[in-house]
Amino acid sequence: MPTHFKPISRFAVAGLLLGVAALTAWLAAGVGSRQGWWHFTLGLQVSEWASYAAALALGLSIFGVVQSRPGARRKGLLVAVLGIAASLPLVAMAIQWEYAARTYPAINDISTDTTDAPVFWDMPVPTDYPGAKVAALQREAYPDLAPLKLAAPANQAFEHALALVKDKGWDVVSSVPEEGRIEATAKSLLYGFTDEVAVRVTPSATGSVVDVRSRSRIGRIDRGVNAKRIRAYLAALDKRITR
Repeated sequence: MPTHFKPISRFAVAGLLLGVAALTAWLAAGVGSRQGWWHFTLGLQVSEWASYAAALALGLSIFGVVQSRPGARRKGLLVAVLGIAASLPLVAMAIQWEYAARTYPAINDISTDTTDAPVFWDMPVPTDYPGAKVAALQREAYPDLAPLKLAAPANQAFEHALALVKDKGWDVVSSVPEEGRIEATAKSLLYGFTDEVAVRVTPSATGSVVDVRSRSRIGRIDRGVNAKRIRAYLAALDKRITR
């Protein structure tokens, strides 16, 4: 055997192969759930195990970097780095997912008006806002959420509100200008989970007021997704009208 020959780090190779396999399984779990190839619970289980595999792959790849660093007795530094690149994003997402689950309250129905929230009239399960207990949890977690007050008249605000719903790619379920009511659904990127959104535009003495309610159809917690959606929508609407 030549003296200059260096064997490749098995840890680097194993980390890359496992990282790619974990990332592939995670993507397949989401796409398959979105397409209806299997129930979403199976997709979530596969995603969970893919995250564990990615964590193991990350550890193997880091050890592979140590083994194949410049001057070491083994080669495979690029392989190890590619293993880290394949596994680290999935590990980071899993950590963020778990952090959000522990940080945000166990509620999945958020409204800018908790005392007189918009009602979902045209959804499969029309319901009122859950009530005072959820309202208290919401106010503690998201004290910044409030109705958007505009100088624009209600009819103009409604037109912009509806246009923005369409621009965001949400599916409009109903649009009732005379009631100032818009109902739509938004789907998550990977799994296609459906969230319901209600927008209410009412006239005021100085123009109009826009309220938004967003809730998840599946699960009891939303990891802050609905509040984030409301903030983004109202900020975009305010910019759209006042620019």
